[in-house]
Amino acid sequence: MLDRIKASLTSLAPAEQRVGEVVLADPRAFARLPISELAARASVSKPTVVRFCRSMGYDGLSDFKLKLAGSVSEGVPFIHRSVDADDKTGDVLVKVIDNTVAAFLKYRNDASAAAIERAVDALAAAERNGKRIEFFGVGNSGIVAQDAQHKFFRLGVHAIAYSDGHMQVMSASLLGAGDCVVVISNSGRTRDLVDACEIARRNGATTLVITASGSPLANTGHVHLAADHPEGYDRYSPMVSRLLHLMIIDILATNLALRIGGKKLQPLLKDMKNNLRSKRYT
Repeated sequence: MLDRIKASLTSLAPAEQRVGEVVLADPRAFARLPISELAARASVSKPTVVRFCRSMGYDGLSDFKLKLAGSVSEGVPFIHRSVDADDKTGDVLVKVIDNTVAAFLKYRNDASAAAIERAVDALAAAERNGKRIEFFGVGNSGIVAQDAQHKFFRLGVHAIAYSDGHMQVMSASLLGAGDCVVVISNSGRTRDLVDACEIARRNGATTLVITASGSPLANTGHVHLAADHPEGYDRYSPMVSRLLHLMIIDILATNLALRIGGKKLQPLLKDMKNNLRSKRYT
């Protein structure tokens, strides 16, 4: 990313060049500082900082900072972004937990309650009208989709998860108005998932996407539940993203449970728990 910025400097307007020079001088600071400070360091206006990010092919400052942070992180590629090769077991424990907690707190501050509300509205309408609710994901996201099916199943909701691309396309082809599909992807660039989401939307189903901002999948769904984090999908194992996705599913399931109401759910869950007692050692 830094090499691309360096190579592109001469093709930029003079003001944008100054922003690029600030990035190259201290990329970690650029990823951390507010736009007012960045503009002051480059002696440009705030809109110029945003224009520079877009000139480099990013959606805006937030997207640029996110990718920049992942690019300059001193982690071990394909393992975990905050871990160093000589870390002791105790260091790894602290770093993995701290990195996860930081991502959760960032999501708490950045999450769109309005988007979550729209997603829950769609899920509640599908449940109320006896329509289909499906979850699509592949790889790690496929495991999240299965977890979602389990959580919604416990609420008495008829939900199903597909992690195979062919099954996703076939199922999306059968969806219609009132049905709801939740598509989960870390990168938002998996062709099978984008194709299935487009088919479901074309057939009239409501499409909810849990993925990174600015990705093809984010632009395909009716409702985008942004799951942004500094864990580059092409360099690091998707540990934090998987946990973020699981947490978002928990938020959706909890809100849906409240919509369904305790009078309906409590007897069902109590009966389920009683029936499972024989499966446990006393």
